Amino acid sequence: QLQLVESGGGLVQAGGSLRLSCVGSGRDFSRLSIGMAWFRQAPGKEREFVAATNWSGGSTYFADSVLGRFTIFRDNAKNTIYLQMNNLKPEDTGVYYCNTDPPPTGPRSYWGQGTQVTVSS
Repeated sequence: QLQLVESGGGLVQAGGSLRLSCVGSGRDFSRLSIGMAWFRQAPGKEREFVAATNWSGGSTYFADSVLGRFTIFRDNAKNTIYLQMNNLKPEDTGVYYCNTDPPPTGPRSYWGQGTQVTVSS
């Protein structure tokens, strides 16, 4: 089973940058040719899509709210997905998770522990 560990979150001022990492284990990203994505959940809100990449990293897409500010890329040799976040805004605050694209659904679907991003104004 795929296991995911997110890291790189922290407290940053508005306009700042962070790079998140997500390391997968238990499966080989490149061999399975799976797309991967980042999601986030703000306090009191549903988890939402942020960005996704196909298996090679050659195709990416983003939520409108982060377009032009965030970049997603992957290193299949390291089983790692990255999210580069620039020009951060307070509304980017939340717990960030990575998972497959599309993500698993249902009450028993697997999600990692996430990494907290807090953007102060």
